[in-house]
Amino acid sequence: MEARAISKYIRMSPRKIDRILKLIRGKRVGEALNVLHFTRKDACLPVEKALRSAVANLLQNEDVGRVNEEDLKVKVAFVTQGPTLKRFRPMSMGRAGMIRRRTAHVTLVVSE
Repeated sequence: MEARAISKYIRMSPRKIDRILKLIRGKRVGEALNVLHFTRKDACLPVEKALRSAVANLLQNEDVGRVNEEDLKVKVAFVTQGPTLKRFRPMSMGRAGMIRRRTAHVTLVVSE
């Protein structure tokens, strides 16, 4: 049995989040939470939240009997790019430079 969680519109670059997802892909949930807790990157917070949500979704499923949390594994973890927010900042010689604030969508799938 498997369950997924999608966290959308995270105000962070997908490249930064993908570095964290590479660390937890294919690992057991307990080990992945340990890695996320002790990694000093800002991207760990939304990824940890999505991982806890995916585990809770699996445990709340009525088709599943008794599931041991230690047996759960991160099956799929990927990030896609969300909409880019465009902001402008004054630049030299009276010009306006465009600043792109990137967003991301994180998808995590956990299974037994």
